[in-house]
Amino acid sequence: MNVLKEIEPREVMRYFEALCDLPHGSRNTKLISDYCAVFARVRGLNCRQDKSNNIIIAKPASAGYEDHPAVILQGHLDMVCEKTDGCNIDFRRDGLTLKTDGDYIRADGTTLGADDGIAVAMLLALLDNKNIPHPPLEVVFTSDEEIGMLGAAALDTSCLRGKTMINIDSEEEGVLTVGCAGGAHSVVTLPLRRESVTGIPYTLQVTGLVGGHSGTEIKYNRTNAILFAARLFDKLSEGHDLRLTGFSGGGKDNAIPRGATVKFVSATPLDEKANAMIAAALIELKETNPEAALTLTAGEPTSLGALTRECCDRVRAFFAKVPNGVQRMSAEMPDLVQTSLNLGIVSLEKSLSATFSLRSSVNAERIELGKTLKSIASELGGQYTEGGVYPAWEYRPQSRLREVMQRVWREQNGGECRVEVIHAGLECGIFSDKIKDLDCVSFGPEIQDIHTPREALSISSVQRAWKYLLEVLKNL
Repeated sequence: MNVLKEIEPREVMRYFEALCDLPHGSRNTKLISDYCAVFARVRGLNCRQDKSNNIIIAKPASAGYEDHPAVILQGHLDMVCEKTDGCNIDFRRDGLTLKTDGDYIRADGTTLGADDGIAVAMLLALLDNKNIPHPPLEVVFTSDEEIGMLGAAALDTSCLRGKTMINIDSEEEGVLTVGCAGGAHSVVTLPLRRESVTGIPYTLQVTGLVGGHSGTEIKYNRTNAILFAARLFDKLSEGHDLRLTGFSGGGKDNAIPRGATVKFVSATPLDEKANAMIAAALIELKETNPEAALTLTAGEPTSLGALTRECCDRVRAFFAKVPNGVQRMSAEMPDLVQTSLNLGIVSLEKSLSATFSLRSSVNAERIELGKTLKSIASELGGQYTEGGVYPAWEYRPQSRLREVMQRVWREQNGGECRVEVIHAGLECGIFSDKIKDLDCVSFGPEIQDIHTPREALSISSVQRAWKYLLEVLKNL
């Protein structure tokens, strides 16, 4: 593409653009993993690639740093694949179309994947450069972080010597992340029965909501398109015999859903009261979602396979009972969400499937949240399954790495950086669980609106982050 070829740091932007040209959504990381493996072998660097597409690349210390302890540098290969309505990209096969907008890099109609492509690009540029002073490096690229940190969970870390790790997967410049919530991926399934129903088919669509990351942005209480659509269908059902024929929404359990579609059949035409309800709902929606759209369209009368009345009531009851969003704030740390869940995906075919992301910095609270969902599922005759469990990353009172990174920030910027624990999950928790006494810090350049098609990477922030990383390595 060569859109970024004149932008500094050129060595970083060259790799970022090359990575953006490769499809690399979650569960589709083989190509980008092979790219990194070939990169290492061409340069004579020791490389290990596992069946999960994780990559470990070792680089010896530069002159004068041979006796320094090894440092682990880590980022993830996969990106969240979201696109605007009408965008025809096939994330399984196509690369991204990049563009610049002042200080920002964006992708045309899609997520940019700077989370976490910029980390991979920075680390490839570091591995490729022979003039940067650094201790022995162990660069780790993990797969499928965005769907439960599956790559990190599967990674064999026994070959890693480092006890110090820098993770480049934060999105706010000037912030050092030193702890995070643990989490899990869970699914509620309700078995359903259908019968032939004659009536008028309707399609209710909710699109264009703000959405966002279900960890870092759950505290803003953004509208969940799935639950909004479910509540609106419930209101429309008052006084009408409506039967569900379909329900879909969301795309990732860790992304607040931006759209949802409800399909149903009505025995009689919906009246003006229903139209007024739709208009009022759109006004409500646009208060916090200015680009939102809400449509209700009718088809010609026909016979369809719709849910039985009993099953339709069970689905409505599920959406009425299920918790969502912030469940508890931290008492010790102001503005920190302690426990939350996000209903990220729903589909309705032979059964209703609802997928959640559960998070908490208190493991017992996450477990209780799972029990609540399991109880609701059991009450409605369904099943609850849980997987992708990852541990919380606990704050380390004494950290040489944190001290060095704070000092370097102070020297480069003339002020203090912010040190925080976050509600989002980071792979640091898994690495800390696997590597005893690991001293770990996460940082990164400014990335706006991750996990949405509005995602934007600050060019000037990347320049500062690159300079900062090199100075930190020089001081370790």
